[in-house]
Amino acid sequence: MSRKLVAGVDSSTQSVKVVIRDADTGELVREAKASHPNGTEVNPAEWMSALSKAFEAAGGLADVEAISIGAQQHGFIALDEKGAVIRDALLWNDLRSASAAAELNNEFGGAAQTAKAVGSLLVASFTVSKLRWMANNEIENAKRLAAIALPHDWISWQLQGGSDFNKLFTDRSDASGTGYFSAATNEYRKDLVAIALKDKRDIYLPKIAPFDGFAGLTNEGIPIAAGGGDNSTAAFGVGAKSGDLVISLGTSGTAFFVSDTPTFDPAGQIAGFADLTGRFLPLVCTLNAARVLDAVSKLLGVSHDEIGRLALAAKPGAQGLTLLPYFEGERTPNRPDASGLLAGITNENLTKENISRAAIESILCALIDSFENLKSTGAAIERVLVIGGAAKNPGVGPIASAILGREVLTFPPREFVADGAARQAAWALSGQMPNWSIPDVIAYSEKSAPFILEQHRSLKDNSTPLERFGKSK
Repeated sequence: MSRKLVAGVDSSTQSVKVVIRDADTGELVREAKASHPNGTEVNPAEWMSALSKAFEAAGGLADVEAISIGAQQHGFIALDEKGAVIRDALLWNDLRSASAAAELNNEFGGAAQTAKAVGSLLVASFTVSKLRWMANNEIENAKRLAAIALPHDWISWQLQGGSDFNKLFTDRSDASGTGYFSAATNEYRKDLVAIALKDKRDIYLPKIAPFDGFAGLTNEGIPIAAGGGDNSTAAFGVGAKSGDLVISLGTSGTAFFVSDTPTFDPAGQIAGFADLTGRFLPLVCTLNAARVLDAVSKLLGVSHDEIGRLALAAKPGAQGLTLLPYFEGERTPNRPDASGLLAGITNENLTKENISRAAIESILCALIDSFENLKSTGAAIERVLVIGGAAKNPGVGPIASAILGREVLTFPPREFVADGAARQAAWALSGQMPNWSIPDVIAYSEKSAPFILEQHRSLKDNSTPLERFGKSK
């Protein structure tokens, strides 16, 4: 008896990954990846070109019975009435719409009302902020706008032919990152779209597909599941459940857990997103994660793994050397124009070991600083899981455990977003949530060093005057 195969896709900022897995066991059968172009605005046709290469490298889809697409959240793909892309897609990490986000927070009724309406205080990353930016700066393009898609919506649509808006679908997890959808009510707020666009005409928004079923067919007849945003599909891929705090370290850094109740944080620290199973995903996001290690690797002339080994050779707190990792501005806290700082330098502590330690501590502290806020949403944190490309660094697990003062679990390199998409496809195919095992868990339990977090907070809280020396504008 032949086994059933499902495909999962992760169309991320830097590349696309495809996994083909056994629908019943989750066993990896084959996989492939292809690169995406650099930049914060991209012609989405590049994503389909890369996906085609990845499909081919993964052995094709002829034997695949279902597929699901996971992708980077928040992107803004503007479509005209014929379904053509009006301009290059603006990605989540494009910060040109920071002032537009501030405008909309006021126009939506202030911080408390905005958070209540869509679960989150708006920042530049959100789709609705980019929509307002277009209305302010590209008036002719705004006049042509007929529909809005997110990256995973658009890719799923292209697999169906990409011409009929009635086939354009999304899921509630990705929709919850637009700034015009309420995860609490599972409804679009078209009135907020009209405010952002400064135009009351009806803009087509993708239908919300059921998270456990199919929503379309590829041109070759393969059923397509709802898909999702990258964080929700990663949580589903790692098997996160209530009580699990997941720290994901990729291009950006995120910390989130599955919750049974929605979140409304007017302070803007926590985004009130939806998960992939009908529940909620309170989430903290920072712009700066793996690329901080890229920069330090280039500075020191060593590999990422060597940064980890150097960091573990240094003492916790790096002898007072502290890095504020706002290399590309920052989202949490909302400082889009800030740049990084290396503080507390002395003749004794400016070593490769301490610089490496300060870099890893800075990435983790930027996320863990909101740990108490995440706990306040109602779920008791029982396990801490660290995933993402930077999680394989040998210094990340032990240093995260030291900062948190508790056991931390990491995993060998694995494509959790693509895995989550594949697991969702298997769920839609069988009608039952697959219970796939995740082997090779690595546990770290280090001596607690909570002063690291206080050291980081002190620099962050007092950084505003210093940031004037490093403004990007």
